[in-house]
Amino acid sequence: MSFDLVSPLVTQLGFGGILGFIVGFAIRKILKFLAVIVGLIFVFTQYLAWKGFIDVHYERIYEVAQGLFGELGGSITAFSLPAFMTANVPLIGSFVAGLGVGFKIRH
Repeated sequence: MSFDLVSPLVTQLGFGGILGFIVGFAIRKILKFLAVIVGLIFVFTQYLAWKGFIDVHYERIYEVAQGLFGELGGSITAFSLPAFMTANVPLIGSFVAGLGVGFKIRH
């Protein structure tokens, strides 16, 4: 193998890995933030219901959730990768690896 063939591969692997790490790290931080917000909203809603300011209709929430997730689960029948995702396999592979590392890192 000549250096001309290896250089683009190394560049794709490095760029994909770094980009995947950054995206994974950002997703983890965003999910933590959203979990705190959802938790605070839930506690605040429960407090307002306990004090009698609002009535929470849990049956309706359950129906809406069943409708949303029932439709999503039924619409996925077969899985195939689009052509654009199979074009740069080294870049995508290193991106996925970096995404996993960025998502798992403790900081």
